[in-house]
Amino acid sequence: MTRLRFALSGILAAVAGIAAGHLVAGFLAPASSPVLAIGSTVIDLTPTPVKEWAIATFGTNDKLILQGSVLVVTLVLAAVAGLLARRRMPVAVGFIVLLTGLAGAAALLRPAARPLDALPAVAAMAAGVATLVWLARLARTASGDVVRETTGPRDAVMTNATGPDSSTAGSKAGRRGFLFGALGVTALAALAAVGGQLRAGAQSVKKVVLPAAADKAKALPKGLETTVSGISPLRTPTDKFYRVDTNLVVPQVDVDTWTLEVDGMVEKPFTMTFAELAAMPLIERDITMTCVSNEVGGGYIGSARWLGVKLTDVLDRAGITGSPDQVLSTAVDGFTISTPLAVVRDGRDAMIAIGMNGAQLSDTHGFPARLITPGLYGFVGATKWLTKLTLTTYAADQSYWTKRQWATDAPIKTSARIDTPAPLSTIKAGTTAIAGVAWAQHRGVGTVEVKIDDGQWQKTKLGPDVGIDYWRQWYLPWDAKPGLHRIAVRATDLEGQAQITERATPFPSGSSGIQEVVVTVA
Repeated sequence: MTRLRFALSGILAAVAGIAAGHLVAGFLAPASSPVLAIGSTVIDLTPTPVKEWAIATFGTNDKLILQGSVLVVTLVLAAVAGLLARRRMPVAVGFIVLLTGLAGAAALLRPAARPLDALPAVAAMAAGVATLVWLARLARTASGDVVRETTGPRDAVMTNATGPDSSTAGSKAGRRGFLFGALGVTALAALAAVGGQLRAGAQSVKKVVLPAAADKAKALPKGLETTVSGISPLRTPTDKFYRVDTNLVVPQVDVDTWTLEVDGMVEKPFTMTFAELAAMPLIERDITMTCVSNEVGGGYIGSARWLGVKLTDVLDRAGITGSPDQVLSTAVDGFTISTPLAVVRDGRDAMIAIGMNGAQLSDTHGFPARLITPGLYGFVGATKWLTKLTLTTYAADQSYWTKRQWATDAPIKTSARIDTPAPLSTIKAGTTAIAGVAWAQHRGVGTVEVKIDDGQWQKTKLGPDVGIDYWRQWYLPWDAKPGLHRIAVRATDLEGQAQITERATPFPSGSSGIQEVVVTVA
């Protein structure tokens, strides 16, 4: 029981420190919270295969799993510090200082860090050390330990632990004192953590009025979802749109102070405000986006109507000088993405988007402005929380993913997905529909074919055509017979190129292969 009390002292010291740091971070920068700062550093240092495994295994819960893992490791180390506090208090205190110091260093090493970002770690250190010293003293009293400073091998720790005195009123009072102390620390830590979370959440994005587009998109046609049950809707609702990024906390950007800087190999570098950006001629486009981490048949894809300024309009205002070959875009947190300049200038509707599905961007999807580059995976053309565009070369500057050996030119691969029937599902015999979506951004979907068991490939019926940058719904009526069946799907683009059949993992330029599902017809 004595060891347990001291271990618990260390754990509660860590809890108090984390809560105090989270509270202070809520008033400064939520991302500087100790656990989040360590977690972000872990993300940056994690090898690419491990990242891909985490995304494939845990999906959008990968960040939650990471934060939980960081927290568990921290608590285990804190328990060790608590055990050390029984006889080696200076060492235990040094252990807590080291842990919080690492968190402070992690916060200060973030790309967009400020000196104030170290304050949450300082608060965590102070709260952690104070809690450890106090609870260790209570634990010592509760256990009947009387400790004096050791100066040599003859000095000993004197205890009353083995006699009737261990049940004296003093020991009982000590145990009660430790219990109340532990409960008090837990309550205060909970209040601090909740306060920090509420403070961070209170920094919601400001509502803005978006101008109408000078170049509007056509009305979206009626999708197959009105007649085919289980198929993805033609337009993805904003709250259902996938999110994949490296951020453990979503940046909260003040639109009134936000600016977009354009520099690098340009004739006239400049900086503009959100109002100035929104005052430029706006275009409205229906574009399907895909994450490079999307596995065959995966869900990291979505289609939306975007409102924004043509990227070429912004670059032309600056004027290009020399021979740049990339647009290096930077987010407010210092994250960078490289987009091939040749792609930006080939006529496609690459844009700085400020609206999504008829409303301003949400904080999750990059408010107040983000890049959208049709036909490219997001990691080379879809910077969220955009704040800077730099015309440069790949030889001179490398972005976050380029440094990690991902492809620099990553066109989205043609692919098709089965939405219904779901894999491993059981459906009733009789007339049903096999249906899903296919995409070949900036080339367009030509045909989609389905194969059932060992039969021939059959052409499906395609849904409405929204354009070459948008996905295509498809379906095939099926007279389902009882038994176990395999269903495969493949797409061919408008240029006559069929999707790649060879299996490939997302790294380094996107997955490929044919999706096949197994269903039971009863």
